[in-house]
Amino acid sequence: MLGLRSTLNKLCVAGSSVVCQQTRNTFILKRKWHPPLHKKNGRPSKLRARHFVYDLVEDTNLAKQSDIKIILNQFVDGVGNAGDVLSLRPVNAYKNFLMPGLAIYASPENLAKHKIDENKPKVDSNYSSPYVQRTLGCLSRLVLQITMSKTQPWTLEPWHVRTSFRKAGFVVPEHAITMPPVTIKGPDLTLQDKEFTVTVKVNNKEEVAVRCRIHHWATGLERLPWVPFHWKEPKEPLIAEQAPILESLPLPK
Repeated sequence: MLGLRSTLNKLCVAGSSVVCQQTRNTFILKRKWHPPLHKKNGRPSKLRARHFVYDLVEDTNLAKQSDIKIILNQFVDGVGNAGDVLSLRPVNAYKNFLMPGLAIYASPENLAKHKIDENKPKVDSNYSSPYVQRTLGCLSRLVLQITMSKTQPWTLEPWHVRTSFRKAGFVVPEHAITMPPVTIKGPDLTLQDKEFTVTVKVNNKEEVAVRCRIHHWATGLERLPWVPFHWKEPKEPLIAEQAPILESLPLPK
């Protein structure tokens, strides 16, 4: 029985630099014909070509690898909290947790160092789904630009907000949107560069306030000048009662 490790170097040119990627493969082989025996302290017989013919016993690349245990070193949405011990498939553990630095190996040394108890019960989340906390965070950091006409009369309605969410990459149904407590009508350039909040309910349970701003749109000479990075600048609240809520919301960087 013989174990051989094959190392392959893959070279790819990226611009002016060469990137080397190493892969390791292990094969377990067995001689098809056994070499002749020789006397003790005698000179071994010369091996012939047939003695270098092998049968493949096992290719470890095709063998199913056992799960490995890791320790999360920070909170990961939909997965667990810092200190939780997870048992994952090797590819998933390496790619999504160990290489990004979100976890470490659950070796006896690391378990003792970080005082991790593998048998401790996991803390159940009160959220309605594993990804709600991430969704709430994204919505709370959003500056939703609601584009309205500068020349035609309008009244802000939930479908305007829903369309603006869709443009921003969020699918929010109208029944999940709670409008501000006052009616907003236009066109009114005094609303430009002022902000207010709408409330979005996720899974009919969690609620989050979303920062909104009215932008008057027109074509030709009626078009307002573009202000770069306008979403980073704090603006005056449109509704005085919503000022504390707006101050608590983070601005995007």
